[in-house]
This record gives sequence, C-alpha cells and structure tokens, in this order.
Amino acid sequence: MITLTAQPRPTTIAHAVGRSSGPTLVAVRDGLWRVVDRTGAVLGHIERQAQDDGDRYLARRIVMSTRRIELGAFWRMDDAADCFR
Repeated sequence: MITLTAQPRPTTIAHAVGRSSGPTLVAVRDGLWRVVDRTGAVLGHIERQAQDDGDRYLARRIVMSTRRIELGAFWRMDDAADCFR
C-alpha cells in the first residue's frame, strides 16, 4: 500500500506507483491530493476515505471549472492514480 504524506514538493504519480512519467500529486491536506499535469493544469483530485473495511481512494476528474466526474472508488492509491493517465 502506498502512503503519501504532505511534502514541500509535489509527488509524481509515477514516483508513487513506480513509473517514470505521468501527472503529479500535490498534497492539499491530509487525505486529499490534487492531480496536475506537466503544465500545472488541474486534472482532478484523489481523496482517501476511511471505511469499516479499509481505506478507499476516490478519483474525481475536473471537466470544467464547475463540473466533476466521479471516476470510481479504489482500494489502492495507484489504481485511483491510473485514472488520470
């Protein structure tokens, strides 16, 4: 399982899941990461939610500045991050 903490610099999804390219995760607060592309444009968010049977990672893509699409809920952070590739 991947554990991400707030860091002074962004964590790339590639680093988090052991790959060499891809969007970047920026910690917003505990349990919430902003997903940005190489130009800095926000692609969406990944949010950790604690549930009785373990943590789930919710992936949401931003389509327009006022609209989001739920991409799914995943057991692993790297699965949620793959939605943004």
